[in-house]
Amino acid sequence: MTAHKPFNTSPLPVRLRVEDYLLLDRSGAFDDYARTELIEGEVLYMNAQHRPHMYAKSELAFRLRTALAAQASALYVGTEASVALSDQDLPEPDIVLTSEPRGEGPVPLASVALLAEVADTTQSFDLSRKAALYARHGVPEYWVVDLTAQTIHQMWSPSGEAFVERRQIGFGEPIAAATIEGLVVETTGI
Repeated sequence: MTAHKPFNTSPLPVRLRVEDYLLLDRSGAFDDYARTELIEGEVLYMNAQHRPHMYAKSELAFRLRTALAAQASALYVGTEASVALSDQDLPEPDIVLTSEPRGEGPVPLASVALLAEVADTTQSFDLSRKAALYARHGVPEYWVVDLTAQTIHQMWSPSGEAFVERRQIGFGEPIAAATIEGLVVETTGI
């Protein structure tokens, strides 16, 4: 049940909860949009994924899986899975490293070790609003694979609305996870 708000002098937006969003999704309300996600209570339409995006996402996921398997890690690399951050946040990052890949519903936040977004047109959004969202909810490490600049923006140590630690890795250089010991991935050819 919704709580009554005090009298307002201007209209206020209605922010959806995850349960509202999932109900609308199951009813087919978003079928014409193909892919959507819930960010801060707003339903956002996501662009179609063209070959550069698909290739980079698939290749990075494969390399992460291979590197984690080599060190016998229990982490699982998933793609395009919804992650339950809060009652009003259900993003669908391109890559999720989780300790709980099985079960019903979205990936639980407590199981997330690293999230990655591949950006060929969404760099600004992924580096600002998405980064603030992930930092606010304590995601340990976040990567933005910037296809235009051929750079991976690596962020960790979330505090408030930002990641305290950041670095950029150019394609062709190996990237070492800051929060997952021993995880190193080669970026040549991504």
